[in-house]
Amino acid sequence: MSQYVGAIDQGTTSSRFIVFDRAGQIVSCKQREHAQVYPRPGHVEHDPMEIWRNTQAVMQDALQSAGLTPKDLVSIGITNQRETTLIWDRRTGVPLHNALVWQDTRNDRLVTEFARDGGRDRFRALTGLPLASYFSGLKLRWLLDHVDGAREKAEAGDVLFGNIDTWLVWNLTGGPDGGLHVTDVTNASRTQLMSLETLAWDNGMLATFGIPRAMLPEIVSSSQVYGETRVPFAGVAIAGILGDQQAALFGQTCFQPGEAKNTYGTGCFALMNTGEAPVPSTCGLVTTLGYKVDGKPAVYALEGSIAITGALVQWLRDNLHMIQDSAEVERLATTVEDNGGVYIVPAFSGLYAPHWNEGARGLIIGLTRYANRGHVARACLEATAFQTHEVLEAMEKDSGIPVRELRADGGMVANLTLMQFQADILDVPVVRPKVTETTALGAAYAAGLATGYWKSTDDLVRNWGVDRRWEPNMDAAQRQRITAAWGRAVKRSFDWDMQDD
Repeated sequence: MSQYVGAIDQGTTSSRFIVFDRAGQIVSCKQREHAQVYPRPGHVEHDPMEIWRNTQAVMQDALQSAGLTPKDLVSIGITNQRETTLIWDRRTGVPLHNALVWQDTRNDRLVTEFARDGGRDRFRALTGLPLASYFSGLKLRWLLDHVDGAREKAEAGDVLFGNIDTWLVWNLTGGPDGGLHVTDVTNASRTQLMSLETLAWDNGMLATFGIPRAMLPEIVSSSQVYGETRVPFAGVAIAGILGDQQAALFGQTCFQPGEAKNTYGTGCFALMNTGEAPVPSTCGLVTTLGYKVDGKPAVYALEGSIAITGALVQWLRDNLHMIQDSAEVERLATTVEDNGGVYIVPAFSGLYAPHWNEGARGLIIGLTRYANRGHVARACLEATAFQTHEVLEAMEKDSGIPVRELRADGGMVANLTLMQFQADILDVPVVRPKVTETTALGAAYAAGLATGYWKSTDDLVRNWGVDRRWEPNMDAAQRQRITAAWGRAVKRSFDWDMQDD
């Protein structure tokens, strides 16, 4: 009898396969990093074939290391880096170009072009999203415009489009030999091509962006049986797909309106469950799908996406060589009592929520002779907390629901200094669950629900437990002073890339 559920967690920097038991505990985990390709400033790419090879390898390695076989898996769920866009040949399975990563901004001129008529919010009521380089639709348009022969082949039905979830499912189920071409509602909602109301591709958006319908995947629920694996092993049901941040919302069991989570990774992504009706944003957030369990109404969410958080620590390590290992940043930050008046705005590729300023660029401000490496390290960590505060403040304004606690997950939750500062700035408790791999766990939960491994979301709620809780401990006047200084720093970063145009 099958005893476990597996999850493919295909992220921005690596691919993992994690096996979970019925209590939501990790049985086995294997991970492989893939190359980050930077052809020129603002361009960020991944090799889709490398991602597919790594995915197969970690699936096999995770089972082997635990002494398991595919027959021990009842089902597999998939969670993926969202908005990362690729196109490939239907007959050969060969990508026509490297994948354009969600951070890539080469389509910024298209954003400007479409915003001339109606502004950046012209499609927000329909899709929940502002015009921005972030989302898949205009990345796809760029590929069709710039890859030789891509548009002609796409219109003939010979080229397929997908975010990474679609690419993996297609390959897992046979690729050119009958592979399934699907995406779930959460990933589809990140393309700016799907109607939030109908959960279907919108003909008007396709016409406006010039996207051939023939290349688009079928939109499916987040939790249902789609098919079975054929590669790298056969016969396991693929039964869950969730974009990574929606997967974390699901893994954190935020099933009630008003419950919110923040994932601290390469970027930060805060989501609040808003129930079965989409909540329009007037404060710079996006309205997105939270999840859809097959046969039940879709659940919506408000989201604030922050491009650079953990990546800022990597920048200190790789570009400035201030630290040898990312974990060292906390030790360095604790050599000083505060940031010494230093603020870092990591707008390396513009600012996402709630500002949506494509021309913003990073800055370090407030430097004096007093400032040292410790202050810069502390400012690096605090930048994550300040950006999260901006997003949650916008959520409260849009939804009318106060955030009473923040459920935190992702790699940076191991940083105790950051978590305490986050609670202080938000003035609400921050909670870390016992299982912090909530992105993969959410994908596993979706797959397990679809195949009866878990009977209902009540089973999942019972699995969730608190590992650590940080209570706010900052004077209100100090909180107001430093958040105001952060706000001034952010404004100085606006439109920097456009000043010489």
